[in-house]
Amino acid sequence: MKHLKTLLLIAVLTLSFGGVANAQKVAHINYEKLVANMPETKTLKVNIEKLAKTYKDEIEGMAKKLEAKMKKYTAEQVSQTQSENEKRAGEVQQERAKIQQAEQAAYQDMQKKQNDGLLPILEKAKKAVEAVAASKSILYVLDASSGKGLLVSKGEDLYNAVKTKLGF
Repeated sequence: MKHLKTLLLIAVLTLSFGGVANAQKVAHINYEKLVANMPETKTLKVNIEKLAKTYKDEIEGMAKKLEAKMKKYTAEQVSQTQSENEKRAGEVQQERAKIQQAEQAAYQDMQKKQNDGLLPILEKAKKAVEAVAASKSILYVLDASSGKGLLVSKGEDLYNAVKTKLGF
């Protein structure tokens, strides 16, 4: 019985010290800030903005042509036959539909390009966080981006170390 109590005491002490050692192997990083400040993310943002401007210019050009066509058709409406006016109204509807389709296609293309461009950036950031954590013998890294899940941030902040690892 005395031997059992000694073993139990040793087990409790071992678990207690193990818990203290593991508690020190937790760190945090503002992952969102890290990704946002990476040069690749800034380049991606500039490229998406250029693409958005290109699409905007194209769509505005289509809209201006449609507006000019509508003004012309409205001015000529009285001198045209009912059949011709109906045909022109159909043309205007088709042009409006083309503009809406172009807007949707532009939005989808920009979303796809942004997602495709962001994947390798996120992977690079994750690998850098993992490398820094491994070099510091850190077992768990918490994401402090939202602030909601991280109540106390007394652990090591890896932001500057990962930033250095990524070279910016």
